[in-house]
Amino acid sequence: MAHGPPWHDARVADDEVALDEHTPPPTDADQVPPAGRPERPAAPVSARETITLAPTTPTGTAAWCGPAVVAVLAAATYVVFSLLQWRRFEVPSWDLGIFTQLARRYAALDAPVVTIKGDGYNLLGDHFHPLLVALGPVYALSPHALTLLIAQDLLFAASVYAVARHAVRVLGALQGTLVGAAYAVSFGIVGAVAAQFHEIAFAVPLLAIALVALLRGRWLAAALWVAPLVFVKEDLGLTVAVFGLVMWWRARHGSDRPRLGLWLAGWGFGWGVLSTAVLIPLLSTRDQWDYGSRIDFAGIATHSWTAVTLLVDDGRKVLTLLVLLGITGLIGARSPVLLIAVPTIVWRFWADNDSYYGFTWHYSAVLMPIAFAALLDGVLLARRSPREWLRRYSMAAAAVAVAVAVLMVPRLDIARLGRPADLWAHSTREAESRAVLAAIPDDASVETDIGLMSYLVDRTDVFYVGNEGNPAPDFLLIDAYNGGWNPAPVDAAAYAQERHPGSTYTLVYDAGGYQLAQRVAG
Repeated sequence: MAHGPPWHDARVADDEVALDEHTPPPTDADQVPPAGRPERPAAPVSARETITLAPTTPTGTAAWCGPAVVAVLAAATYVVFSLLQWRRFEVPSWDLGIFTQLARRYAALDAPVVTIKGDGYNLLGDHFHPLLVALGPVYALSPHALTLLIAQDLLFAASVYAVARHAVRVLGALQGTLVGAAYAVSFGIVGAVAAQFHEIAFAVPLLAIALVALLRGRWLAAALWVAPLVFVKEDLGLTVAVFGLVMWWRARHGSDRPRLGLWLAGWGFGWGVLSTAVLIPLLSTRDQWDYGSRIDFAGIATHSWTAVTLLVDDGRKVLTLLVLLGITGLIGARSPVLLIAVPTIVWRFWADNDSYYGFTWHYSAVLMPIAFAALLDGVLLARRSPREWLRRYSMAAAAVAVAVAVLMVPRLDIARLGRPADLWAHSTREAESRAVLAAIPDDASVETDIGLMSYLVDRTDVFYVGNEGNPAPDFLLIDAYNGGWNPAPVDAAAYAQERHPGSTYTLVYDAGGYQLAQRVAG
């Protein structure tokens, strides 16, 4: 292990760029002037102007201990949050129920038919996420919706270690560990934990590891880690394409694989087109990619200025962009790595769904590895700058990123862990929730809202009450308080008979805002 002060001064000759051990030497292309422009003699640079501030690279235990501790603490925090959320019967949306039903199908080696989305509905016709087949073996070992929450928590924690480990390489043990902790509590990651399971659980660690490989110049490893993103969700094909272009730009000189980035860009773009234009419509019950209609491509094409104005025409969009830039320590804006975030930002902000615009929920999860990779790359680039103020700021940028992440925490759901009367308290309807669930036998068919959907999907056949065309179920369950109604039906039995003419239902449970109607035989 190197000894001496944690920060050392390196002084270079007049015509050299200040480098540190993490920064590759300038290539010939960096030193040759553009064609037609005469080469100018290097201006004298004083010793004061060539000071670069770079940390001593930790080795041995110091290199991995801090990141490991942060990752373990992050995993524990995420899991505790998920467990408490589950105990309180909190269900933010129907997505956990959908993905649990999908995992149940894969575990049974069945087609990915998810009846919550509709009778006979193939979920690959909604979003293209064949990589979620990996949930099958995990769910088979522990057939429970909570399994998906914990799996996501651990996948996010794996990405924490990847980011923190590289931050230590770039910034030193202390600052690197703090940056890893900032990533762990960043708004995109903890927002996704609170929003419960989504397919991006797989995208976050894959992208984090790929970005670290990219920053370290390990081109083949970067390509292999990022390529599977096209099988996580259809929009990530464009993310892979931009990743490939950035990799090509960085590797274009002095690499034994200069065209690998271009091949990767083609792979990402090709799968993006194939999944949205062919595969999803082929598997969809409506013969189309439903989410494509949320963006007015024709309007943007005929009014080209809206391609830009749509990115900043709402205060929530502007705030999301500002906090994203903030957690890069501002210096991340110097890195081309930040361009990898553009596809996700564009499809969210061009869409007509305003739930995409803010920094909460899970929509910003894939942006977090990109933002922190841009921060680390921006620091390295700034250390090479001939501008002294920028080299000096490279030492402070990490602190800015950490401060922004910490200041955001009180506005995020993760802050509920610090309020004993909130997440730690039992639900006031816990007894009623357990009682109504106990009244529904295993293997029954149930039509319900989002309230207790995730708690039934492991052992019953669940249909969403908001869909038309469902078969007459054995039970119809209504949660008047948290089921998403406005207003809820007054009589569940009458409502069930209205939805399913020819079937007779009787009310068998009515307490705590829950109504359960059972179909009467004959």
